[in-house]
This record gives sequence, structure tokens and C-alpha cells, in this order.
Amino acid sequence: MSGEIKKAAATTNATNVASAKRMKEFKQFDIVSDYSDHYFASLNLGFFGKKKDCFTNANSGVLKKIMQEWKILKNSLPETIYVRAYEERMDLLRAVIVGAAGTPYDDGLFFFDFAFPPDYPNSPPKAYYHSHGYHLNPNLYGDGKVCLSLLNTWNGEKEARWNPCKSTILQVLVSLQGLVLNEKPYYNEPGRRHSQNKKLSKRYNSMMFLLSCRTMLALLRKPPRSFEGFVHEHFCTRANFILQAFKANTVCSAAFGHHQDNVSHFFFEGSVKLHQKTKLYLELENAFTKNTASVTKLAFTDDTKNEALVLHTSNNEGLYQSKQIWGLIGLVLSIVCLPLLFSVFLELVG
Repeated sequence: MSGEIKKAAATTNATNVASAKRMKEFKQFDIVSDYSDHYFASLNLGFFGKKKDCFTNANSGVLKKIMQEWKILKNSLPETIYVRAYEERMDLLRAVIVGAAGTPYDDGLFFFDFAFPPDYPNSPPKAYYHSHGYHLNPNLYGDGKVCLSLLNTWNGEKEARWNPCKSTILQVLVSLQGLVLNEKPYYNEPGRRHSQNKKLSKRYNSMMFLLSCRTMLALLRKPPRSFEGFVHEHFCTRANFILQAFKANTVCSAAFGHHQDNVSHFFFEGSVKLHQKTKLYLELENAFTKNTASVTKLAFTDDTKNEALVLHTSNNEGLYQSKQIWGLIGLVLSIVCLPLLFSVFLELVG
């Protein structure tokens, strides 16, 4: 290992250690004041912009229930979920879920805004996903809609729907993490069985990983309020891991470099050209560098691009050869069958 590489590796390790330390200091649950960019900031306000009494009256059952929820969140959040409540708007919450390893959302950050309704907990909280325009899951729409049985926004059995006596916002967050942002999101769509369409599922995962990367770029450009430091430190710590995952995604998905005519191209990695991936990778690398991450520029080399290109080309050649064979078979059949059909026609006419 050369002196420059050793120095770069040492700098990267030092940066990661410092960022990881600051990440641990970021509270999983906290109460903050600035809710100005919250999606539901104007919800639950009266004509003169005053909060409804149920959120200000200390004797309100709604207010008491929300404070109970705060206590549950403070003591029971999984380590990859972070929540901010608002001292002047107790009806609002913001949460971020860190994408789990083994999923196409690995190391991504997924932000959700929640609003408790005036009749809470008789009705579930309202939810909005900060999609930045990307539809990266069957349950998470580009317009921010969140489809989940527990929120009564998705068809499901009675046991899976909101129960005023038992359901909590913590259950909603854990469901989003485990049931929505999972290993095989392709099967979140009703009617898709795990025993079928395994190739489509893999291709879908590749596409969702790329959309997750685009979401990262959007978050780095404009992180949500009260999470600016968290976004900065997270991507400082995880930058190199994300770039390495990008490399693996590019090479592995190249084997799926074509799509069938009877299935939407949206699910196929072949719909994203290699030069587009290269451009996205460079955008990520530059964004991470600007974010003061010590990026080791080894993840997306020319060898990687060539390897992916070879896989993509050989796959397309196989498809081309297959089409040639079927075309030849069709030609032979037409030569054999046409005279026979012509003779049958003459007999019928005669």
C-alpha cells in the first residue's frame, strides 16, 4: 500500500470515528421548537391560526394521550429510528428511519411527518412521506402518500388496522421500518407471491436502490429542520459504504440488461443506462465530498464499468441470438405450411 493510500485510509477512519461519535450524541427522541417546514404545520389550526383546545388544554384526553406516546417513544425507539416532537405544536411529530442492511434501502434516510387528529386516538395519525418526488416503494408514493393498514390507508385485516385502545405511533414507525422498507418491497403490492417473479423482485430492488441514492442527494441539498446535523454526520460515516454498495448494484444488475415487452420497464434495471448510473455515482461522490466526508475513490472504477458493460452486452447478445433462432423457426414453418394451406384452399374452392 502506497503512502498516499495509507494516508487517505487513515484520514477516512479518523473522520468516520469522529462522525460516529457525534451520531451517538444525537438523541433518538427530543423536543424542539422549529416546526416551520413540517408538512402539517397548518393543520389543526383555527381561523385565527390558534391551536385547537384539545392540544392546549392540560385536562384534554388527547393531550394526555400524546404525552404518553412521547414517553413510549423516549424509552422504546429502535436504534435506527429518530423522532422529534415540538414544544409549541404537540400535535406534530417528525421521524427518520435509517434503511436496514440487506434491503435496497440500506443506509438511506427516510423522513416522515405525522399529525395527531383532534379525536386522537379514536382516529390514527395522518402521515406524510418526504419522497422528493420518488416512488421508491409500493406503499410510499411520490406525492407523499403513505399506504399502511395501521394508518387505515391500506386494505388489511381488522387486526392489522388502527385500534384506539392498543395502537401507538411507535407501532406505526416499526411497521414502516419492518413491513414497508423491507428486503423484498416488490411483494408489498397485493397479488404478488414470493414464489413468483423472483427476477422481477431483484430488478425492482436495483431500481429502488438507485431511487434511494437520488433521495440521498435531495437530503444533502436540503436536510429537514432539526435533522441537519444528523443528515451531515450520517453521510459522513456511511459515504464509502454507500459507494461500495453502488458498485455492487451496478455489476450485479447488469445481468438484467433487457426487459420483456409484456412487463412494465419500470421494474427493470435495463431501463437505466450505464452512463446514467455513472453520472449518478459521480453526483453522489461529489455530494459526499462536499459534505466533508473523506471519500475513498475506489468504488466505481473503469474496471467496474467495463465489467458491467460486458455483462450487459453478453446478455443482450444472448437475447439477440434467441430472437434469431425463433425467427428462423418461423420462416421454416411458413415455407412448409404455406403449400399445404394453398392446396386446402384450392380443394375448398373447387
